[in-house]
Amino acid sequence: MTPLLQVDGLTKRYGARLGCGDVSFDLYPGEVMGIVGESGSGKSTLLSCLAGHLAPDAGRVVFDTRAEGARDVLTMSEPERRMLGRTDWAFVHQHARDGLRMGVSAGANVGERLMAVGARHYGDIREQAVDWLGRVEIPADRVDDRPRAFSGGMQQRLQIARNLVTGPRLVFMDEPTGGLDVSVQARLLDLLRGLVREMGLSAIIVTHDLAVVRLLADRLMVMKDGRVVEAGLTDQVLDDPQHGYTQLLVSSVLLV
Repeated sequence: MTPLLQVDGLTKRYGARLGCGDVSFDLYPGEVMGIVGESGSGKSTLLSCLAGHLAPDAGRVVFDTRAEGARDVLTMSEPERRMLGRTDWAFVHQHARDGLRMGVSAGANVGERLMAVGARHYGDIREQAVDWLGRVEIPADRVDDRPRAFSGGMQQRLQIARNLVTGPRLVFMDEPTGGLDVSVQARLLDLLRGLVREMGLSAIIVTHDLAVVRLLADRLMVMKDGRVVEAGLTDQVLDDPQHGYTQLLVSSVLLV
């Protein structure tokens, strides 16, 4: 099977400080990769470089595009990267407000992404928006409400609908349950797990919460000081951690 994403030697420095160093991995269609580590470990820097939000100093990020096959995203033109971000890629921010337009309705938030890929029929756009609100458990009668009228959990579900409506193949998630109440987190995780399976999505999830990767991720990378210190199948890494840092992460969860 051809990898959907191939990452080779990805490196980013901030002066003398290493953001992420020589990170390499392959991600296959339908696979979910979790990236964990404490604050400052480099996981968010890595995600930003992968998603094209931050220019790395070295390395390649090769994506298997629908039209042209394998392309190094880092050498794409800005218009090409923007189109990729509207079609095959999606990015779910930790804070939903960063991924939503707060001044327009819930339906418009979802519809805008459809319009960005060429949809023009208002009735069809609204129908798809209502359908997707239902899929993320937002009542249809809230379609004209603005996101600021929604709870934090509902805003996050709206951001997910906005991202997934165009049927992307790869979704980047930055602490998708961060800052939410435990009960809201559980509901959101169940929703995400269902959508990932239903749509056959590939995803890269950055989180400090090992319960999130346990539930969602097939494979896991553990980062410390900008480098990957351990990687493998999620259950294998969490149940039998080999690196001392991973052992500390796992034991700290067990002690809480």
